[in-house]
Amino acid sequence: MDFLLYWTVRIIIGGISMLPLDLVARIGRALGAIAYTLDARHRKVALNNLTAAFQGERTEAEIRALARENFKRLGENYCCAIKTAFMSEAAVAERLETVGVEPLAPYAARGQNLVVAIGHFGNFELYARANFKVGEYTFATTYRALRQPALTRLMQELRSKSHCVFFERRTDADALKTAMNKGRVMIGLLSDQHAGRSGVWVPFFGRSCSTSTAPAVLALRYDARLFSAICYRTKLAHWRIEVGPEIALHTADGEPRKTADVMSEVNAHLEAAVRRDPANWFWVHKRWKPPEKRQLLSVAADERV
Repeated sequence: MDFLLYWTVRIIIGGISMLPLDLVARIGRALGAIAYTLDARHRKVALNNLTAAFQGERTEAEIRALARENFKRLGENYCCAIKTAFMSEAAVAERLETVGVEPLAPYAARGQNLVVAIGHFGNFELYARANFKVGEYTFATTYRALRQPALTRLMQELRSKSHCVFFERRTDADALKTAMNKGRVMIGLLSDQHAGRSGVWVPFFGRSCSTSTAPAVLALRYDARLFSAICYRTKLAHWRIEVGPEIALHTADGEPRKTADVMSEVNAHLEAAVRRDPANWFWVHKRWKPPEKRQLLSVAADERV
């Protein structure tokens, strides 16, 4: 079964890689429209999330239109992520612009690491392809292996073309530590999904949600600078990655800020990006899962402090 799955998906990927990017994007949008019609479970999640986030700001018709466009964008993003993995740096540069990377150069000269809080915005696989814009750094990120080893292997084969270093979250902790200790690493960490028991509960669209502490923890541990970055879709098969202002890790007195405060600021940056282009985000994920009983006690204790 693993063998069959691997070669089926590989043939599909091979077919996509041979098509023009604009055509790939249109095919992806068509597939997304079909998914919106057929995938009732994820359609319901997206509609519920959008309704809760924009209660009183958008009509029901606007919410449905946003959800439909969101599915089309997701189809476009996934198909384009496959195609762009096979494209040269020069070809990617024609489709991807970057904003805000120039201020990062002085940190490389000092050998300082950068932690970048990113999210599932636009063609988010392009974060790994933007390394030619900041050549002094080794680009890195983390991932979680899929349940199907064949798909994980295929995914990593695609990602290896980016020259970005990928660390598996559960098995590559030592390798990540070694890389961070060497310096000049720019690591992007997806920070916009439910983090379960290990997360800190901070607001996102006015509702508390479990949020990964990794950006704040890694930045403080390795004396790195912390930023956020968003991949915006500017038009069909064109994107712009914008690096936001630096997020402070210490108070005016030089004391480390609380992890919850840092991640609240990260969430504020991500929320602003969602509001700027709501269809650009990953609404099909259950971002606001309710806390478990012991998490409720922890949240209540934090609120009393």
